[in-house]
This record gives sequence, structure tokens and C-alpha cells, in this order.
Amino acid sequence: MKLLYAEDEPLLSEAVADVLTYHKYLVDAVYNGQDAYDYALSGEYDGIILDIMLPGMDGLQVLTSLRKNGCQTPILLLTAKTQLEDRIRGLDAGADDYLPKPFDMGELLARVRAMLRRRESFHPELLSFGDLTLDPRSGCLSCRERECPLSKQEYRLMEQLMANQGSYLSSEALLVKAWGYNAQTDVNSVWLYISYLRKRLRDMGSQAKIASKRSLGYRLEQSP
Repeated sequence: MKLLYAEDEPLLSEAVADVLTYHKYLVDAVYNGQDAYDYALSGEYDGIILDIMLPGMDGLQVLTSLRKNGCQTPILLLTAKTQLEDRIRGLDAGADDYLPKPFDMGELLARVRAMLRRRESFHPELLSFGDLTLDPRSGCLSCRERECPLSKQEYRLMEQLMANQGSYLSSEALLVKAWGYNAQTDVNSVWLYISYLRKRLRDMGSQAKIASKRSLGYRLEQSP
């Protein structure tokens, strides 16, 4: 699952992004309202965590503009303001939930999970392909009776391959989708982790394979 997180306090942003990443979310962090708006319109996000007190456009302006432009991505508002009027304004502007600061990380994770359940029709809890099943809760890949825990990047890469069945994804597209727009790496990492996943599939005895086609990229296929 991919999240956009807009927060202008660097230390808090880093702490929250680390927690979300640990729980297998892919996070793009931005620090002002204009970037939050631009990323939300141009990126493919499952959910947005939006602080109200942002420089430039504040969170409510970002929220209102996104909804006016047809963005239906679930949005969780974060703010130090706790007055009832502020909560009403945020919800009336189209927010899906509201969490005042300071907040407990456990509660934030619970709110994020609840927010993302609104997109279950597009992102099923369990992803499947042939004899493979990917469980986002445990981070495990299963093949019939065999179960294999994946590393964070293995999971993210397999998630993209299973979510885009039938379509080839280029190395560059996989880099963005599985590592993020600001990844401090290159397509060599994609090639390396593709080899890791291919070994996982062989070891599990799966009939699925990661096929590659020059100039097109990679996709999952069933062995004949």
C-alpha cells in the first residue's frame, strides 16, 4: 500500500514515515501544501495523511482543492487543533477521518488501516496469482502448503507484480512503485530483487514465474 504523508515538522515526519515503512507501507513524504497537492494529483496513492498546519497551502485548502479536482483518495487529517469547529470543517471538506496531535503511533496505524479498508474493492486484502497468495498483514508469500516471509523490498516488488497481472512493468516503473519517487537507488536494485523473488518461487515449487521481455519489462506468468 502506498501513502502520501504531508507534515512540515521534519523530526515528526521522519518518525512517522519510519513507523509506516516498518509496517510495510510505501511512503512519500512532503513538507508543504503545494507539494502535497501536486503529489496527490500526480501519484497513485492508496491513502493520504495530511497535516492541517502546512506552509503555503494549508491542509484544508489542499483537501478542498483535491476534492474539487476529483481526487477520491481517502484522506486522514492530522492537526494540533482539537476544537470541534476544526473537525467539522475538515470532515465537511471531504476528509475521511481526523486525528488530533499529539497522537499515539498505534492509534495512527489503526486509523490508517481503517482508512485503507475503504479501498478494498480495488486492493483486496489477499493478492493471488495462480498457486501464489500474498498476505499484506504478515508479509508472507504462500504457495499451496508452503509459506515464505519476504523482506520489505521483496514484498513491495511482488505486490506490484501481483497487482498488475497481465501487464509488463518496466524496471523504471517498478523502481518508482516499489521504492518510491525519491529512491536513493537505481534499476540495478530492481534486477537484484527480481532474482531474489525468482529463487523464492523456485524454492517453493510454484508454477508461477517472473517473465521478462526486452524493452517491456517484467510480469507474472504461469508455467505451461
